[in-house]
Amino acid sequence: MVLNGGSSSGKSSIARALQELVSGIWLTFGVDTFIDALPGHGNSARAGITYEPDGTITFSSDHRALERTWYTGLASMVGSGAHIILDEILLSGGIRQEHLNSVFRDAAVVWVGVRCDPDVAAAREARRTDRVQGMARQQALSAHSGMTYDFEVDTTHRAATDCAHDIARWLSAKGTAR
Repeated sequence: MVLNGGSSSGKSSIARALQELVSGIWLTFGVDTFIDALPGHGNSARAGITYEPDGTITFSSDHRALERTWYTGLASMVGSGAHIILDEILLSGGIRQEHLNSVFRDAAVVWVGVRCDPDVAAAREARRTDRVQGMARQQALSAHSGMTYDFEVDTTHRAATDCAHDIARWLSAKGTAR
């Protein structure tokens, strides 16, 4: 399952709640897990990430190559039977979705859009010390550009746990949750 949405939209909280709601043992990985594993937790020049003052993020070719390896490893885990929730921010929207669909081509990927009003996401971001200010507003809409979802939730006025319950009920009705 892939949860896609902008920074501070509630994806991580939804993922953690889903781990308790759906049957089986689900592992949560995603963009923050990958960044934390990079040099300087992503804040080193060696990580290949550039954070611009307006919240824009750019990546070096070395970073993208390592990211491909990361996703290939996750796909291998899924292929070996692991249940995974990916907590992602697909900055290029549908283009990155196509890429992940090709990496996970042998798996039944469920795509969940996690939406949040840009002003609300920015206010949440301002309360967090682990975020570059401006990312939430910039990503709130761009992460969804060109995306095709199986299900969507909006955390603007709803708690992440309520959204997780909605996803779990939808998965159960579809027969997707194991």
